[in-house]
Amino acid sequence: MAYSAEVLSRARARLAMAKEDRESENREHLQQAYAKVPRLKEIDRQLRATMALAAQAAFTQGSDPTELLEQARRNNLLLQQERAELEALYFEEGYLDDSPICENCGGSGYIGSTMCECLRELCRQEQKKELTFLNVGRESFDQFRLDYYPDREDPKFGVNIRTIMEKTYQTCRRYAQNFSERSQNLLFSGDTGLGKTFLSACIARAVADNGYSVVYESAGHLFGNLERAKFSADEQARKDADRYMTCDLLIVDDLGTEMPGQFTTAALYGLINDRLLSGKPTIISTNLTIEEFEKRYSRQIASRLRGSYTRIPFVGEDIRVLKNR
Repeated sequence: MAYSAEVLSRARARLAMAKEDRESENREHLQQAYAKVPRLKEIDRQLRATMALAAQAAFTQGSDPTELLEQARRNNLLLQQERAELEALYFEEGYLDDSPICENCGGSGYIGSTMCECLRELCRQEQKKELTFLNVGRESFDQFRLDYYPDREDPKFGVNIRTIMEKTYQTCRRYAQNFSERSQNLLFSGDTGLGKTFLSACIARAVADNGYSVVYESAGHLFGNLERAKFSADEQARKDADRYMTCDLLIVDDLGTEMPGQFTTAALYGLINDRLLSGKPTIISTNLTIEEFEKRYSRQIASRLRGSYTRIPFVGEDIRVLKNR
């Protein structure tokens, strides 16, 4: 799972802050405990010194250290027992618990070269914040309503509209639940107001919840960023352009509503082609047909969409209009 540098940086910063807060709290509790029960400080000093003194004595005397170390171990057990009794007598449970912020990695975020689950969870949270910033993240599959789609035959497909949309809904839900870096590319196709944006947002949220990096972008904003990244010194646009190529799932909403032109066509071809070559899944929603893609963009783009994307149909009547009746 490829998180953007910004997401990873924010997650690491949060983990480092949490680690420092935990260590600071532990130090503060310990100093308060020492002030309240001075014997605790003496016990801790003795615990630190006992084993070292035993090893030093054995080395100095040139004798077998086994007996001396065993005696030190017994003394330590007695000291630890006394410490536990004092802690239970004077403090609430867990007050002097000095465990790290994460038992698995100690708060470093990594176990060897593998990202620890504690850092991975923070990355998931930061990823969802990005989706929320883009007005994505509140949508849920449970909110989808099939009753907005007429229970009658669609003249174009010759199939019941509600039946088509129920299949579309189930396909989207399974895609989100089973998403992996090997998932297929999807092309959401249909008129305005039929739920393409809603279901793509549902997928974005569910996939991000499962720990994958998701970029959800309107076509107009995406091409604007790509143009600024290419022709200006806009650092944020450059970072966004990198994210479009490296994220686990890219969702491009409302393709075909952006300003047309040679740059847009070239950028779209590059984006689609590069993500196909790298095996990274992409979802595109559009009001255009494949034939209209060929006219608006190019035959090459239409060919790639036709051959490498699974078309998901959206049919019915404009839901926004239905809601306002």
